[in-house]
Amino acid sequence: MIQLIDSITNEKVLENAVVRFRERGIVLPTFAQQRNPELIPKSIKNKLKEVGLWEINPINLFRITWKNEPVDTGGAFGKVNFIELPPELTGVKARIVLLIGKWFPTGAHKVGAAYGCLAPRIITGGFDPTYNKAVWPSTGNYCRGGAFDSKLMGTESVAILPEEMSRERFEWLRDVIGSEVIATPGCESNVKEIYDKCWEIRQTRPDCVIFNQFDEFGNAAWHYNVTAHALEEVYQSLKTSKSNLTGYISATGSAGTIAAGDYLRTIHPQIKVVASEALQCPTLLMNGFGGHRIEGIGDKHVPWIHNVKNTDLVTAIDDEACMRVFRMFNEPEGHQYLLEKGIDKAVISQLHLMGISGVGNLLSAIKTAKYFEMTSDDILMTIATDSAEMYQSRLIEMKTEKGDYTQFRAAIDYESIVLGATTDHMKELNYNDRKAIHNLKYFTWVEQQQKEVSDLNQLWYDRDLWDKLFNQTERWDELINEFNDRTGLG
Repeated sequence: MIQLIDSITNEKVLENAVVRFRERGIVLPTFAQQRNPELIPKSIKNKLKEVGLWEINPINLFRITWKNEPVDTGGAFGKVNFIELPPELTGVKARIVLLIGKWFPTGAHKVGAAYGCLAPRIITGGFDPTYNKAVWPSTGNYCRGGAFDSKLMGTESVAILPEEMSRERFEWLRDVIGSEVIATPGCESNVKEIYDKCWEIRQTRPDCVIFNQFDEFGNAAWHYNVTAHALEEVYQSLKTSKSNLTGYISATGSAGTIAAGDYLRTIHPQIKVVASEALQCPTLLMNGFGGHRIEGIGDKHVPWIHNVKNTDLVTAIDDEACMRVFRMFNEPEGHQYLLEKGIDKAVISQLHLMGISGVGNLLSAIKTAKYFEMTSDDILMTIATDSAEMYQSRLIEMKTEKGDYTQFRAAIDYESIVLGATTDHMKELNYNDRKAIHNLKYFTWVEQQQKEVSDLNQLWYDRDLWDKLFNQTERWDELINEFNDRTGLG
């Protein structure tokens, strides 16, 4: 039976956490405050005026929100950070909108997903920050977010990620956070190797607690309660009397971000929830496998926390297409070409806000708009998890490998990839398609990770379970307030 995190499990461990937080002046934000920073006490807002966005300061837990002022230091809170890309750029009539993750601490929204995993354990006595180390298995930003959250919450961290990930990730984890870093064999899609390392840690290091984003429902619950509300707020600010929120596109990754679609469906029943993955590893599309370069999305298995029943369409994006468009969006000659094509300079100046997976989400949105023949009344929403700032080494690598970027190359990339996007490598899912994808969980989670078949079946047949899992945050906020009261800092 899948259990909720809704009660205190170890009072002694909880008291250790209370003492640690009191000594270090750590206050936990509620999920309601992360969704709506207007609820944050004025005293905390005043302190944030002197603190950098990435600074190792516990008060930055209150900056785990989509509503940070887009500045590096001393920012306040405002509206949700997003960009809308015009039809002149995308080549489709539908309006495509991306939430921007750059303005989270660490430059990516995964600090929120990690918070949704660690905070509930601390407030229920399931994690002792004076003894335990938090292990963050990841294919990219999640281990960065988890290590950052761990540092702010007064505990040590272990980051696990594939050795072929971008250099920036490793350097920041080691040099800034001081986390223990374990590089596992392979690339973005080599998730099993990460799991194997987790089993080794479980068996040899009793002080370590593993927060696996692929089976931690706190990951999905954070997005359901925070990201989804940000998406809805942006939609309400953009819509006209004829508008429809027609689609939500998310790279599958750990299946945390795509959970925002579960909430959006409760208020927009007609919405199409689209899962985007790499063509080189088409797990959902073709039960496939392989390696790819779209950092941050992971593959070769179906995450335990993916509510497949709420996925309508799968798109697979060629990672070469992502890399070429990413380069066009970040090279001066690419900008010049787009400017000469009539793209507004203000739009071009925002393209760096998309990292590689953000470009993948954009291309999936374009394919979705073409597949469903969408019009200007349709609004498609997606996520730019991080920005180009995370991938400067990739730009250098591409220049070394392929030479200088030219307007001629930009013309080829723009015409063939963006304007020439096709509706191949897509699959609209029926009931049996969804169940087939769900059944793939068996091979990872039951055979390899020792979960129960009864739990796998519960995820499919229990109609009330997902609502309970997604809506745990209401109870967590009660426990957070009680925890803060016990520290005397609330």
